[in-house]
Amino acid sequence: MGNEESIFFSRLLTELTLSFHIIYATIGVGIPLMILLAQWLGIKKQDEHYILLARRWTRGYVITVAVGVVTGTAIGLQLSLLWPKFMELAGNVIALPLFMETFAFFFEAIFLGIYLYTWDRFENQKKHMLLLIPVAIGASVSAIFITIVNAFMNAPRGFELINGELVNIQPLVAMFNPAMPTKISHVLATAFMTSAFVLGSIGAYRLLKGSHHIYHKKALFLTMKIAVIFSVASAIIGDFSGKYLAAYQPEKLAAYEWHFETEEGAPLILYGTLDGEEVKFAIKFPYALSLLVGNNPKAEVVGLHDFPKDVWPPLYTHYLFDSMVTLGILLTFLSIIYVIGIRVKARFVHSKRYLRLLVLGGPLSLLAIELGWWLSEVGRQPWILRGIMRTGEAATTSDQVDAMLLLFCGLYLVLGIGSVHVLTRMFRQYPVEKELADRKQEKVGDPL
Repeated sequence: MGNEESIFFSRLLTELTLSFHIIYATIGVGIPLMILLAQWLGIKKQDEHYILLARRWTRGYVITVAVGVVTGTAIGLQLSLLWPKFMELAGNVIALPLFMETFAFFFEAIFLGIYLYTWDRFENQKKHMLLLIPVAIGASVSAIFITIVNAFMNAPRGFELINGELVNIQPLVAMFNPAMPTKISHVLATAFMTSAFVLGSIGAYRLLKGSHHIYHKKALFLTMKIAVIFSVASAIIGDFSGKYLAAYQPEKLAAYEWHFETEEGAPLILYGTLDGEEVKFAIKFPYALSLLVGNNPKAEVVGLHDFPKDVWPPLYTHYLFDSMVTLGILLTFLSIIYVIGIRVKARFVHSKRYLRLLVLGGPLSLLAIELGWWLSEVGRQPWILRGIMRTGEAATTSDQVDAMLLLFCGLYLVLGIGSVHVLTRMFRQYPVEKELADRKQEKVGDPL
């Protein structure tokens, strides 16, 4: 296997691993907040349905955490095996958040175990609910630390390279780089949004199948309210992300927008095709790109021609960007219309057509997450460390990467099918109606 093939298979395996892991990682970050809100509402309203939501979501969450641990370990292994030169540099500069991410996960896992095995063992259920706070904090902090590493790859800081030697290493400067604020906030907001849509799609599916139990209606309404909040938050943070790109990674923004010439009053381009460098059949919003990057319709936007062609990101990132934005807008309006429709008692939100759209909300939100990560990682190319180290320079020269790819494909296939089977079997064997009846019987038979 030649060096170019090693690089190709290394990138393919890393992309496959991250694409698989991000599904479980996103759910792992977002669902603890959903569980916490459900249990809080259950205690506040003395509503058994919300308490049961928290119970059932927790059971499913444990499965996703287990799979996330395996895929997260695979990522750590692959970073060392596939990208040794990057890890040699990163290990000296940005190792602190990688180290702290492990502690954050242990913090989350310890309290999750205690929370899971102490149901009904507290006379005051509020005390039991408090155990969820460190779980939610640990999940979010874990995401924050790992995202800091990704932000560092986009805006490397905190070190100097003199004659190939690392000097003046400042780990805190490396962590608090310019990409960090928008990266972290966007990752958290989209994780909460996606988790809400995934859980909401389950409730919509049960209603679509004819289970009109109030439990599923409450689940759907709660998750869609959360989805509205974090969908809007994601859009606002996305605007800040655009401004960050204009200031620090203008070639990335220019590739997203097929913006070749530096100009003032630049239009925002959606869809279309490229004929050489001519954009055809696109939807253009005059001055919108300038307004996005500078809050001024006449702001100057740097074009790709201001950069050497060998550092241009792949131009197909435009399609990834458009698809992500389109899905984000659709999901935002889908959740807003549902919440408003419930408030005004509109009949159409209970129709099978609308419920089908809500069922699609879960898979589409996961697709939007995937598109966002592909956009971010491919858009950084040809750099693994922007301006410092190219991807080709960091990759392994091993000729066994293709065999590793096949092995990990098998592992992810087993994990994916296995987790779906376990989750499906778990909830089908113990449906909501049966669990509510059993809990009611327990209360009736309780001598206290």
